[in-house]
Amino acid sequence: MGLRGEVFSSRFSTEKRTYFFNVKENRKGDLFLNIVESKKHGDIGGYERQSVIVFDDELEDFTRELNKAIDFMKKKS
Repeated sequence: MGLRGEVFSSRFSTEKRTYFFNVKENRKGDLFLNIVESKKHGDIGGYERQSVIVFDDELEDFTRELNKAIDFMKKKS
């Protein structure tokens, strides 16, 4: 197990934001997905971070609803 319980991590960056997809393991051994958006906060060099946590037992429902939203956006573009 890695730093802060991470067992997998990936990221991608755009001009203004970086997205992190971290699979972590809690003390009980349960896996969860932590999605983090990080973006620069003004010109002072700080960062603003937003985070969403999805637990293993909610992953199927989460991905189903996420895919519905993605499909809708693809049809509109």
